[in-house]
Amino acid sequence: MNTKSLSCFLIANVFSLSAFASDSPTVNFYQFTYEGKDTVFAQKPAQGQFQNPVLAGFYPDPSITRAGDDYYLVTSSFSYSPGVPIFHSKDLVNWKSLGHVLVTPSQLPLYKQKTSRGIYAPTIRYHEGTFYMITTLVDVRGNFIVTAKNPAGPWSEPILLPEVGGIDPDIFFDDDGRVYIAHNDAPIGEPLYEGHRAIWLWEFDLEKQKIIKESGRVIVNGGTDLAKKPIWIEAPHLYKINGWYYLLCAEGGTGYEHSAVIFRTKDLSKPFEPYKGNPILTQRDLDINRPNPITTAGHADIVQTTEGEWWAVFLATRAYDKTAYNTGRETFLLPVNWKNGWPMILEQGKEIPYQLDKPKMSAATSANNKNIEPMTGNFIWQDNFSGSALQHHWVSLRTADSPFYALKNNRIQLQALNVTLDQLEQPAFLGRRQQHTRFSASTQLDVPSEKNQAGKVSAGIVALQSETAHYYFGATTINGKTQLFIEQANKSAPKVIRTLSPTDLGKPLQLAIEGDAGKISFYYHNKDGHKKPVLENADAKILSTEVAGGFVGTLLGIHARAE
Repeated sequence: MNTKSLSCFLIANVFSLSAFASDSPTVNFYQFTYEGKDTVFAQKPAQGQFQNPVLAGFYPDPSITRAGDDYYLVTSSFSYSPGVPIFHSKDLVNWKSLGHVLVTPSQLPLYKQKTSRGIYAPTIRYHEGTFYMITTLVDVRGNFIVTAKNPAGPWSEPILLPEVGGIDPDIFFDDDGRVYIAHNDAPIGEPLYEGHRAIWLWEFDLEKQKIIKESGRVIVNGGTDLAKKPIWIEAPHLYKINGWYYLLCAEGGTGYEHSAVIFRTKDLSKPFEPYKGNPILTQRDLDINRPNPITTAGHADIVQTTEGEWWAVFLATRAYDKTAYNTGRETFLLPVNWKNGWPMILEQGKEIPYQLDKPKMSAATSANNKNIEPMTGNFIWQDNFSGSALQHHWVSLRTADSPFYALKNNRIQLQALNVTLDQLEQPAFLGRRQQHTRFSASTQLDVPSEKNQAGKVSAGIVALQSETAHYYFGATTINGKTQLFIEQANKSAPKVIRTLSPTDLGKPLQLAIEGDAGKISFYYHNKDGHKKPVLENADAKILSTEVAGGFVGTLLGIHARAE
């Protein structure tokens, strides 16, 4: 990495220590607590088993690689920054956050991007001492690669790939030294039907860091069987196993019909043959009324362990009311079984299990996974803002040229920006993922003061799926009195749906949100510590992908703004 790139990396990682304009209104937050309460997690896995999903909450499009005895995984981040969460594991089950791959404005320019744009479907690979992450920044720069010697960073400035269109790029290192990039794009000529896409393959000159021009060609047209009009073939991953080149793709779209399919060839210059037993992973053929359904399974990547087993990571969702989910697309883990030279992740007609046997790992490996912060199951997570930098769970929307927060003296100060949550600027918002269908979240803060301020300032707690789907439960001061309000955005401009001026507020003010599938409730705690309702059983389904659209899950967090 050059001096300029390293400087940008260091600047991005001290934003939390930076000061903003002294005359700007600020609000202090002292604590944020999140608790998951899902019934499917109530019974812990038996000895020797693990819990699915391995990464609960909005961690979609997982990609995995192995470097020696270590495994590394990345997921999509869309328009949240920093971008591309990266995790490390010794056993494929317990994952530790290493932070994010894209941490500087030059790596991740997300100015005025809608929530479900930004970073799509990264692939991570390790080759001869270097980590490669290839992904798409839609609407901004297209496909690009960054590299690192240490997966925790710093990562390089982007290597742009202007010849490579579409989305979902994959990088493959062949055993003869040649390197290839596969990706989704439009087919040659006019599409034959809605959702008609193709998988393309290009050769990449690793030394020159450039695509070899004129090398691009279509290797899959439409999907497993063009005559049946398959839709949205995407997310290609290329492997060479036992003399065969295997191409693993997603097919069917990201909704209920989602699946993973496999192709193979002996020679990359020859056509890929689809497996007659496709799909090798789906849940679309199961009873939609089954209890605690796991749905939309697909978009997989596979890895071989040091013990010789093959495992797949993939996205799926935990739905309520058949097809609704607020937690976003999550990362699951299943073993890969080989049959007549073809990999099978899950036989058709079988449900993805919530608990199953762990991968075979040595005792030494298991010992390395103690004291890892839980990313699944029921847990309580609390941040008292006592560190010198934000915890990795926190992300903000989009990109800005200057920070809006500062950590100091066991609190976090948010600058009250004149940016609302429905605008495409960066608001003063920090969020962490909703990882449970049933949850509670709360924060403690100072009520914004009226003194020496040109306009009204508010602050509080947020449940946000997008700029057009969110709740803001805030507090402000009007004529010397504290007013609580709830603002809702439901495919239109946000509007206040409830106000209250209680006289028994505690100091600092504690605001809380509780969610249970399609219902969401809002409370404050009075000066005696008792929970008092402001609005109960409001519509949380507006935060589900089914209603709100897009590709992201709900985030819970803190927000401040000036008006």
